[in-house]
Amino acid sequence: MKKHPVRKILIIIAISLFAFVAVVIIFISPITKYMVEKHSVEYTGRRVKMDWAYVNPFTGFVHFSNFKVYEANGDSIFFSAGGISISFAMMKMLSKTYQIDELTLTRPHGIVIQQNKRFNFDDLIAKFTPKKTNKPAGPVHFNILNVKIIDGTFYYSQPRVPIYYYIKNVNLESSGKRWDADTTDGNFSFMPGLGSGNVKGSFFLNFKNLDYRMNTAVRKFDLNILQQYLRELSNYGTFSAFADADLKVKGNFNDGKDVDMKGEWAFNDFHFGKQPGDDYASFKNLKVKMYEINPKGKKYLFDSVVLTRPFIKYEKYDSLDNYTRIFGINGSNISNVNADPTRFNLILEIAKYIQLVSEDFLKSDYKINRLAINEANIEFNDYSLNEKFSTALNPLTITADTVDKAHKRAYVNLKGGFKPYGDISASVSLDPKNVGNFDLTYKLEKLPSAMFNPYLVTYTSFPLDRGTLELYGKWSVNNKSINSDNHLLVMDPRVAKRIKKKDTKWEPVPLIMAFVRDRGNVIDYDIPITGNTDNPNFHLHDVLMKILQNMIVKPATTPYRFEVKDVEQTIEKSQKLQWQMRQIELTKRQEKFVGNIIKFLQNNPGANISVYPIEYALKEKENILFYEAKKKYYMLANSIKANEYTGKDSEYVDKMSSKNAAFVKFINRRIRDTMMFTLQQKCNAFLGESFVNARFARLVKDREKAFLAVMKEKGVGGQVKMHPGENTIPYNGFSYYKISYNGDIPPKLAKAYQELDEFNEEAPRDEYMKERGKF
Repeated sequence: MKKHPVRKILIIIAISLFAFVAVVIIFISPITKYMVEKHSVEYTGRRVKMDWAYVNPFTGFVHFSNFKVYEANGDSIFFSAGGISISFAMMKMLSKTYQIDELTLTRPHGIVIQQNKRFNFDDLIAKFTPKKTNKPAGPVHFNILNVKIIDGTFYYSQPRVPIYYYIKNVNLESSGKRWDADTTDGNFSFMPGLGSGNVKGSFFLNFKNLDYRMNTAVRKFDLNILQQYLRELSNYGTFSAFADADLKVKGNFNDGKDVDMKGEWAFNDFHFGKQPGDDYASFKNLKVKMYEINPKGKKYLFDSVVLTRPFIKYEKYDSLDNYTRIFGINGSNISNVNADPTRFNLILEIAKYIQLVSEDFLKSDYKINRLAINEANIEFNDYSLNEKFSTALNPLTITADTVDKAHKRAYVNLKGGFKPYGDISASVSLDPKNVGNFDLTYKLEKLPSAMFNPYLVTYTSFPLDRGTLELYGKWSVNNKSINSDNHLLVMDPRVAKRIKKKDTKWEPVPLIMAFVRDRGNVIDYDIPITGNTDNPNFHLHDVLMKILQNMIVKPATTPYRFEVKDVEQTIEKSQKLQWQMRQIELTKRQEKFVGNIIKFLQNNPGANISVYPIEYALKEKENILFYEAKKKYYMLANSIKANEYTGKDSEYVDKMSSKNAAFVKFINRRIRDTMMFTLQQKCNAFLGESFVNARFARLVKDREKAFLAVMKEKGVGGQVKMHPGENTIPYNGFSYYKISYNGDIPPKLAKAYQELDEFNEEAPRDEYMKERGKF
């Protein structure tokens, strides 16, 4: 049967249309690729390349594969994408509305390069910025809808600093922008290119007035980009930290203060210092929970601000300190960058913004329900002295339950312990409307006087080997006006033998003690302070009167004071043998002390003693370190061989200051590591740590050998039990042997204890029985 002619015509037409469409698509796609690549420089100023193009003019779908845009006048790639897909609304063009229904960028890679204040895309902005014209614009409309970025990677480079950073796995979905609407919204997510973490969120933006809203969730985001900016501000140093946040933010891009923020954020595992493992500052985490932060509305309402395990280390060197060395004198590195308007540094920009949004804090309505600093550690080391001074406030806790401007007072409590010994506590009541108005009660106690020996030896030549310091008082400050009572108490201070060095200053400390210490063997003064915080007045009336009283009263009580001193020394010397630095052989006084123990053991064959060596290893090793380094310098400088080194030479080297200019120059020539700031580090590198450890181990053995040799010689060695040594920081500042009597104790010692108890219960010592009972 023959086919119907109409049907045949329709089939032919359909085939022809299909063929036409196919031919159009087949030819228009390569033509489009050719035209885009050929005219790209003319229309964009950039060279554009792609692998292939697909264009369907009937559906309005366009796809570019492996699309690349090059830098202006360069061969490096500015932007690329595995694929760009665009769907045009063809029918809307008839009504002069150009609409992209969907724009999808698959695996895009973009590179932003900043040179001072210029960017590598400035030419594109200039190229596509509409030129001003007096002609009225026609009714042409543009819409871009449903914008998507899938698995993008975007790089940022700032060669001058230099900075190299990127984010990856960038995904974005936006509703796009219509010609008759000023707003857009969307969702986004990305990860740092280096390190861990991720960011997810949603946004809303008004293009007309630049209002914005953003909800953001940040999880363990590595902040290593700040390390790169730190290099521009510092001479050396490392930084690391992670961020977490759940924030709801709204504001306006034209006004930095026009921001309203709610939620919480945290910085975790913060470390900043000389190198990894050698921190100058660190903390475990800083957590902030906010009800509302609105600088423009003058609201700072916090649920809590909690800082956990912060650490700060401050060190003084012969030249400068650790923070000056890292940031320059008076922060010159930071000032130089800050003063150059062409330079951009993210750390400084963050600091400026924080300063901007917080500058009206005290003038605003503020509230912090819970403020806490937990397990803080503040460490101070001074290497500028002849020997290292070191202390730490650890652990330190500061808490405040509620700090509210609407309340009359806010209460802050501080409690901590000093290392190696001592405690501190303080309570502050302050006016939230004016933090310059406050009441303070504080107390420092159980601080050993011997801990200050590095300063005392450097500036007086005399150390202390006994004594405990307390300082407590009350302050009331109102409009800068001070009214305070302060009490200084030093229990049982005792001056040790003078240490003679070439450059140590000399002050008659034993004579000074005779005036400042009263007959109860204490230094006890009230020191009121008045005036104002800009110009305080120290009232020393009590100090002067007590000194005058001591000058009159103490000569008459000299026999009493010597009697007490003899009793104290009897007790102490029956239970402790103190070693000077690097001392091996017993002194004549120590031989007498050991002789008394021997007599007691000989007279009491059933008695025995236990000896506990308490070694101040840190200080002993430092002393060995300096002596051996000076000795090596001295022998090389004077061409002295090992077998020619005499006791006179040893005495000269011992008295030589560790800060001797020629010696320091000698060490510096041999140790050229610019990252070694202390003489201790340089001497340790010069001699070798194993050498110093070996010398210390030999010192410990030689002391034990010298002590036991006398015991064995007198036939009482079997009554002496030597225990393993303990490396610690002794309360009195010197290594010593602690003697414990098992069973009977020497009658002389028992009598001394009884006499001392009687002295303590009588005037003038009875007033301080409670304080003496603490130690």
